[in-house]
Amino acid sequence: MAAINAAVLQALRTMVRSEFQNALTKTEPLYLKIASVVPSNTKSNTYGWLGSMPTMREWIGARVINSIKEHGYSITNRTFETTIGICRDDVEDEVIGTYKPMVQALAQEGEEFPDDLVFELLADGFSTLCYDGQNFFDTDHPVNEKHDGTGDNVSVANMALDAAYTGEPWFLLDTTRPLKPVIFQERRKLDLNTLFNPTDPAVWTNNEFQFGTDMRCEAGFGFWQMAFANKRALNADNLWDTIEKMKAFKRDGGKKLKIRPSLLVVPSSLEQAATKLLTRELIDENGTTVENELKGKVELLVVPQL
Repeated sequence: MAAINAAVLQALRTMVRSEFQNALTKTEPLYLKIASVVPSNTKSNTYGWLGSMPTMREWIGARVINSIKEHGYSITNRTFETTIGICRDDVEDEVIGTYKPMVQALAQEGEEFPDDLVFELLADGFSTLCYDGQNFFDTDHPVNEKHDGTGDNVSVANMALDAAYTGEPWFLLDTTRPLKPVIFQERRKLDLNTLFNPTDPAVWTNNEFQFGTDMRCEAGFGFWQMAFANKRALNADNLWDTIEKMKAFKRDGGKKLKIRPSLLVVPSSLEQAATKLLTRELIDENGTTVENELKGKVELLVVPQL
């Protein structure tokens, strides 16, 4: 049995930090596929410019100033943590190596936690408001007939529903623009902290050393025009219909937005159907084998959180 001296505690710190950092490099989060990371330096960020997509025009006469609309859409940061205790007796008995998998799991959980926030938000888009005051996935997004907003609003849908469908929803996104459909707002990055001194309150009270991670962040929605949700069967007809509807989206004033559907996001339950749609050379269409025009059309992302 080794005495808990400075050398033993330093070895514990080194083990925890080393295993934590090594595990971070092996983790590949998914959220960056659909979310843009926006740094934050305050309690919340307000995205008043959402809804004001820039467009080019021929320069005749003076410049036309496109004033940013004040939608007042805010994302408020939250703080998250997870903490692990190591029994002081285990440190004395030199069995701290058995905690390595736990340290690695802690790192993986922290690195992938933004996945939970981002994809849970996407799944809740049917009942969560975005910048225009409508649910992110809705049938009544207002698009004005005039660029300056002085015309009548036309209702536009970025979701489709089949009442007979009982499966899980699937999503088609345009992830080709600088701002992706979801915003991951980062106030404080994932950080590791330790309480490895014999005089720490946790050792006195609970006979354990502690270490844990914390981060401060939140997820919110970007442009609804860059996402389309389906509560209907995932098949060729419905995927083509979604692509066509997204490409037809227009900005205020009637000019097309040049939406480029690029990523099909599905839950694990639809992985097989999605893989067939996007990878097979031939498909069955009304009893006839035909060339699969959807092969490689968009990228596939299977998300366990959905």
